[in-house]
Amino acid sequence: MKKFFEAFANVWKIEELKNRILVTLGLLLVYRFGAHVTLPGIDATQLNSLTDQTKGGIGWLIDVFTGGAFSQASVFALGIMPYISASIVVQLMGIAVPYLQKLQKEGESGRKKLNQITRWLTILITLVQGPGYIYNLYRTLPAQAFLLPSDSFPFLFSSVVILTTGTIFAMWLGEKITDKGIGNGISLLILVGIIARMPQAFIQEFTSVITENNGGPLMLVLEIVVWLLVIIACILMIMAVRKIPVQYARRTTSGDFEQDMAGGNRQWIPLKLNASGVMPIIFAQAIMFIPAALAGLSKSDTAQTVTSQFQNVFGLTYNVVFALLIIIFTYFYTAITVPTNKMADDLKRSGGFIPGVRPGVETGDYLDRIMSLITFPGSLFLALLAVFPAVVFNFGVQQQWALFYGGTSLLIMVGVAIDTIQQINSYLLNRHYDGLMKSGKNRKAVA
Repeated sequence: MKKFFEAFANVWKIEELKNRILVTLGLLLVYRFGAHVTLPGIDATQLNSLTDQTKGGIGWLIDVFTGGAFSQASVFALGIMPYISASIVVQLMGIAVPYLQKLQKEGESGRKKLNQITRWLTILITLVQGPGYIYNLYRTLPAQAFLLPSDSFPFLFSSVVILTTGTIFAMWLGEKITDKGIGNGISLLILVGIIARMPQAFIQEFTSVITENNGGPLMLVLEIVVWLLVIIACILMIMAVRKIPVQYARRTTSGDFEQDMAGGNRQWIPLKLNASGVMPIIFAQAIMFIPAALAGLSKSDTAQTVTSQFQNVFGLTYNVVFALLIIIFTYFYTAITVPTNKMADDLKRSGGFIPGVRPGVETGDYLDRIMSLITFPGSLFLALLAVFPAVVFNFGVQQQWALFYGGTSLLIMVGVAIDTIQQINSYLLNRHYDGLMKSGKNRKAVA
């Protein structure tokens, strides 16, 4: 514990890291403030029915992803979800569209072009979702909630423009946190929305268990213990790695490589059990919003059935589909983020090889096979944690607090927290390493 506080104190001794943290906190505060700015033309005191719509189920999840802005009829009501949806579409299209495949191989310039395509697609998605959100306000809020005629074109047009601008501004905040802050900007925007709803959910569970005698203090302690165990399981899953031994050949006097038979020059390739992090959860959750939204446009019996099935986040249909999507996206995102063929080529160029495996294509196939084997249990574990809230809900836990026992909420909290801590830790380690250097050149680089 003493070392932790010493490391925390060292954070404020590094000027660059301190500035990045302050910039991150400032931009997050701007986002949280914007979540409470109501759309022009809507009475903020008449939002009770909209708040009731987001007290549980998929409405609560949408509200969490937007940081409470959805239930506040805020300028950030659509949040960052259109950007996430656009990112999913661009990455999926990258498999089939040659132009996007070409951009993915062009390095930094290609990444900038892909980001620009994602931004334009975000605007397009927001222009589609904006009228849908306004239509939901028509159906949910009482007539006196609208200070302007709700069915007038000026109100609809201005509201959609403001919602689109709000999403673009939220996207800009996330990118600035990534560039000027401590990184993971989009994920941190989602994280603060989840944390903002957590105290209220726990208070409701505390009230239910203690004051309403639904189990008493012992039940509350048991719930907290189970919650902590789930957090530990999340951490272990995210941090677990499979180490692949790599041996490096010795360079001869002629410049060629020869195998080091003594095996003294050996290192390891760490392959993560969950190399995709929390992204499969975010992607799958974004997709799960679509069926209910599309079915809600129709009044047929089939559409109503689909709507009810996909709005019940504790239902069997919802959780089975959710789990399958997580498994699929885990494999998909792992294939994108872990380029085994490139790893094999880099090893070959540097004179490295895996004992018993030929360098080049066979090494790439070997790494790909290992990744497939370890990704399968990793994806299953990820899917089980995602549907665990439905399990604890059936044991009597209040629905809002149950959603923190896994699923999107807890996995994003733990995953983003670990990534952020690693970002900060890398700054600390780099500074510590530079501080031990005695040369004037390195001291100048630190300054």
